[in-house]
Amino acid sequence: MSVISKFEPSEPSIAVIGAGITGITTAYNLVRRGCKVTVFDRHPYAAMETSFANGGQLSASNAEVWNSWGTVLKGMRWMFQPGAPLLVNPKPSWHKLSWMAEFIAAIPRHEENTVTTVRLALEARAHLQRMAAEAGIDFDCEERGILHFYATKSEFEQAGKVSAMLAKGGLERRPVTPEEIRTIEPALHGNFYGGWYTPSDFTGDIHKFTHGLAKACEGLGVAMHMSTEVLNLDADAQGITIQHRSTQAQLDERAVHVEQSRFDKVVICSGVMSRTLSRGLGDRVNVYPVKGYSITVDLPEAADQQAAPWVSLLDDKAKIVTSRLGQSRFRVAGTAEFNGFNRDIRAERIAPLVEWCRLHFPGMSTRHAIPWAGLRPMMPDMMPRVMQGRNPRVFYNTGHGHLGWTLSAATADAVAGLATGLARVA
Repeated sequence: MSVISKFEPSEPSIAVIGAGITGITTAYNLVRRGCKVTVFDRHPYAAMETSFANGGQLSASNAEVWNSWGTVLKGMRWMFQPGAPLLVNPKPSWHKLSWMAEFIAAIPRHEENTVTTVRLALEARAHLQRMAAEAGIDFDCEERGILHFYATKSEFEQAGKVSAMLAKGGLERRPVTPEEIRTIEPALHGNFYGGWYTPSDFTGDIHKFTHGLAKACEGLGVAMHMSTEVLNLDADAQGITIQHRSTQAQLDERAVHVEQSRFDKVVICSGVMSRTLSRGLGDRVNVYPVKGYSITVDLPEAADQQAAPWVSLLDDKAKIVTSRLGQSRFRVAGTAEFNGFNRDIRAERIAPLVEWCRLHFPGMSTRHAIPWAGLRPMMPDMMPRVMQGRNPRVFYNTGHGHLGWTLSAATADAVAGLATGLARVA
């Protein structure tokens, strides 16, 4: 294995590690501020991990952080139920134990962090819509709102308490009766006590958006180093040295050369790998990989398309969300699994999603249901990390958990401003 040095020119330059939704939105915001930007990702295309097939919701109405004793008790109760919405592998590890200790320590900040998250989500809407318009991206956006529904009075009343917190962050949503639920989404079957409807929330395909924005970045001069694995980062007073190698060469069994590239600054947007990279730089970003699952139901027949909903839904009890992605696709996602870096798609975790579809949309065929699993980069307090590292040339935009699609447009603008000291260039 040889090392080849490829030092960049002396003009200001910024490397972005990661080509998911946070990395690509960050790259776009940096290049729009006049920076020379290079993106590194080990996959051959953008948005191939957590940004591939999430639930699709851009949901300020789902901004409540999970830090509560109720969540802890549910996790303990569900620990040995394979199909439960929240599943924790009881096998201990220092990473998991430290993360959970910090999760519990953040419970007193539950309302404060929820309100902050709502405000960030509302800010992100405008940034994302601006980027989509500037780049001309079609990402199957549906601006039909999000409907939360509840089967019992107690669940509905608890949601009312959450609504009061969300309102403190500036979100408007309203209670709806069972009759209004049927009017808002006629395709939804079931007996409901009531619901909460947020007209301003919307949905879209995260993969299509990120891929489209990556193309726009290329058009603006961003260098996309795809199929490139970052091995090490070294930060000094003058800049950042990145050691990297081709993942494609490894697949082709060619000689693998480790290369070095030099940059003025780096922004780490590496999802679940951010913890490892931050440790090498003397920083602590305690991201834990929380696995989420989805199915994408193909709707090839007109009858299936008519039986599937257009309005985005959230079943709080089952912890399941949905989005309609164009005429012929329906996305259903949910569950949270604490099982380390395991990426296996487990049948017992997919089955509840399929059964849920059959229960609430009996006229929709699930014959073509494509399963997927991704690792959400989650911080113990559920708050993304947008910050400068110990070295002033290092920056982070990571740890968005299940709200990466909802929040990343705002955090990308924030970290680009932090790294450059510049407001966005129109």
